[in-house]
Amino acid sequence: MDPLSFNAAMLKTAHYTLKARGHDVRISDLYEMGFDPVTRPGDFKAPKDPDHIRYDIEQRHAVAHRGLADEIDSELEKLLWCDCLILQFPFYWFGLPAILKGWVDRVFVNGIVYGGGKWYDRGGLSGKRTMLAFSTGCYPTMCGPDGINGDMDVILWPIQNGILRFSGMQVLPPHIAYSVAYRTDQQRRELLEEYAARLGAIEADKPLEFHHRDDFTAEWRLKPGIKPVAVGQRSPGDSGG
Repeated sequence: MDPLSFNAAMLKTAHYTLKARGHDVRISDLYEMGFDPVTRPGDFKAPKDPDHIRYDIEQRHAVAHRGLADEIDSELEKLLWCDCLILQFPFYWFGLPAILKGWVDRVFVNGIVYGGGKWYDRGGLSGKRTMLAFSTGCYPTMCGPDGINGDMDVILWPIQNGILRFSGMQVLPPHIAYSVAYRTDQQRRELLEEYAARLGAIEADKPLEFHHRDDFTAEWRLKPGIKPVAVGQRSPGDSGG
């Protein structure tokens, strides 16, 4: 991470604010660590089938035999240690930067984080809280229901539901620093102050609404009479128009 970047300033702000409130903080600066985002056979010390690596199956095998690569094992230990996971990053192409997506791919391990019936509200990370904190070049008006980019809640659905909620965590509303490149230095300082204020009260944050697994039928459709509460679901026949 460029030490002069806005994201570096966000990281420093988060570290200082949370430590000042008595929280233990552990940081994984993936760029500084030289974290490899690519899934490889070498992620497993003794693969079950070295001739045909099926990554999720090899993850489960490695969990059972303590065979994860040291880099993954170290990051997984941090993930299991934390009470609240903050993923902080610059928003790239409506999603996570490649290095962070690769961290998820390698560290959200089958057999621990998910799998074997452990998913959504019964996921392996149940009881933890999580939040996205990111900067973006676009303006807030571009990311509303009628904005040119679409509703930000919809844009973030694959991350907030498909990764974070799927693994069992309570997902807090994201903290977004909009149009950073088009702000004055003073305005950027104000954005950092807003981030510090948000983190200073994070314990009181109310998680986003997601459905419980029991709200769905055996075919994993919302049961009749249950009104959708999450942005990614809608009632049958609702065109969204």
